[in-house]
Amino acid sequence: MEQKVLVAYGTANGSTRAIAETVAEVLRTTGITAEVLPARSVTDLDRYEAVVVGGALYAGRWHKDARRFVRRHRGALAHRPVWFFSSGPLDSTASQRDIPPVPGVKRAMVRLDARGHVTFGGCLTEGAQGRIARMILRNGKGGDFRDFAAIENWAAGLAKELGAMAHR
Repeated sequence: MEQKVLVAYGTANGSTRAIAETVAEVLRTTGITAEVLPARSVTDLDRYEAVVVGGALYAGRWHKDARRFVRRHRGALAHRPVWFFSSGPLDSTASQRDIPPVPGVKRAMVRLDARGHVTFGGCLTEGAQGRIARMILRNGKGGDFRDFAAIENWAAGLAKELGAMAHR
C-alpha cells in the first residue's frame, strides 16, 4: 500500500518551506509519496496517512498559519501519525542541542499525541519581509542557520518510522 504524507508549513519569508521540501524529498527517496503545501492552503487531510507540520518561530510562537492548521484540522490529525518541526533560532543553538517545542506547540503535541518534534535553525536574510525582520537584519543578527544534514537525518528517521507502521 502506498503511503501518502502531507508536509504542511507556515512561513513568512520562505525558509521554512525549504525545510519542508527537504523533508518531503527524503521521504520520496524511500518510496513514500510526500506532498508539500502551505498550511493555509490545505482544505482536508483525507488523502494522507500521516502529516508533518512545520512552523517558523517568531517571538516564541509558531507561525500563525501552522497554528491555525493544527486548530482547523485537529479532528483529522488526531487519527493519523503527526510530527512537528519548528525553524527559528538565528544562531547555532539548534545544531548544538535539542531545543524543546515552544509552549503552544507542546500543548498541540500533547493534544494530538504527536510522535515527535524537532527545532531546526532558522534563516533570515536580506529582503526579508516585516518590520521586526528588517530590524533584526539591521542589527546584524540575520543569517542562515539551517542544518540540512540534520534535517535530512530527521526526515530519514521519519521515513523509517513510517515504513515500520506500514508493515504492521
